[in-house]
Amino acid sequence: MATCPECDADIEVDEFDVDKGDQLTCPECGSNLEVTGLSPVELDLAPEDDEEDDDLDDDLDDEDGGEDDEDEDEDEEDEDVDE
Repeated sequence: MATCPECDADIEVDEFDVDKGDQLTCPECGSNLEVTGLSPVELDLAPEDDEEDDDLDDDLDDEDGGEDDEDEDEDEEDEDVDE
């Protein structure tokens, strides 16, 4: 048995089924937790995954870049009309 550091709920965790560094979710509050100790099992809030946030930012930057390409296409069409 382990305790959620966020809501103090008792979470049944078999120390033989988890390893240090494993992540799980509190069934009561939904917090992402990380196993920080074994025998007894200790849980702490899992670190936020900054890589996902960076990937989302990159995707947004790519979308902005796509708009520039459309502007260039419009400029080329305007040049064709002038000829």
